[in-house]
Amino acid sequence: MFTAITIALIMGVLFVYYSVAPKLGGKNSNEKLLRLQLSDNFNGKKFINLVPTAMAAPKFSTMIKFFSSSEEKAPTRNLPTKKFLKESFESANSDKISFTWFGHSSVLLKIENQVILIDPVFGERVSLFSLVGPKKFNYSNYYSIDQLPHIDAVLISHDHYDHLEYESMLALKDKVNRFFVPLGVGVHLEEWGIDSEKIIELDWWDDTDFNKDIKLIFTPTRHFTGRGILNRDRTLWGSWAIIGQNHKVFFSGDSGYFDVFKKVGEKYGPFDLAFIENGQYNEDWKAIHMMPEQSALAGSELNAKAVVPIHWGKFSLSLHAWDEPVKRFLVASKSFDYKALTPTPGEILTYPWHETSQWWKN
Repeated sequence: MFTAITIALIMGVLFVYYSVAPKLGGKNSNEKLLRLQLSDNFNGKKFINLVPTAMAAPKFSTMIKFFSSSEEKAPTRNLPTKKFLKESFESANSDKISFTWFGHSSVLLKIENQVILIDPVFGERVSLFSLVGPKKFNYSNYYSIDQLPHIDAVLISHDHYDHLEYESMLALKDKVNRFFVPLGVGVHLEEWGIDSEKIIELDWWDDTDFNKDIKLIFTPTRHFTGRGILNRDRTLWGSWAIIGQNHKVFFSGDSGYFDVFKKVGEKYGPFDLAFIENGQYNEDWKAIHMMPEQSALAGSELNAKAVVPIHWGKFSLSLHAWDEPVKRFLVASKSFDYKALTPTPGEILTYPWHETSQWWKN
């Protein structure tokens, strides 16, 4: 009896926490749901992928491996990273592209002298809970919003915890005047105190003028969304084409492989630089996360001149060894003409790109 009561109490506490946890974000009102229904990609209840995308649960044998796998899913040592130098980033040539990768999918980009922060995640864990969930790897240098220069805008690819982080949004809400997000995601930002006037929501293939020199296009990916068990696919997911007067950059967000990369490349390319998802994959869910060989191919189909593999190097969200994604990507990328860049987290790169190191081996 005591055990049953204890379990019931624990479940009750978790239910209450789950119901009110601020990290969950907001819920779309009836008025906002009506707006979502205007989208051709919303079927009345949820958003749907452009191509059939199996969302079956992982096989039982795969789930067992999460507890028994012999792969080094997380590094056992501090990873060698670079100290981010704010002044160096600010003084980088305004006529060139500059960027810094902070691990996983967080990127600081300077293009046409505008500074854009993409999918900022600087917290300890990517989880609804503060003490439970995937924890960031040990870096020799850590990064925070306070270390960054003035940011002109934030771009979000989708609302999963490893791309949209509550703590980072709180730190940015009074420092940034524009947040570009997928349809439906604005309600999370509003729940966290960001003024709705600062939020611009886009549907697939929508474009908006960032300023007179830069246009943003929100392009489709093959993925899903949801910050809880009851709001699956109630917000949109996608990628960003950043089109400047002199330079073009692509950011993939998360995606399984499909023909849209080629379409984006044909319509908006060639891209000077592309950040391509490459990590947290598995054969069981390759419909929503590309395998490294597919990531390498996507870079070519985008007509990218340089490709940075992202979505690896900071969190373990799958079964592969933590450094396997970049190793496989580099092998596969040799079949294509673009330059593969593997910057050290915190490193500042400015075009023309210098040779990057295989820092994960050190």
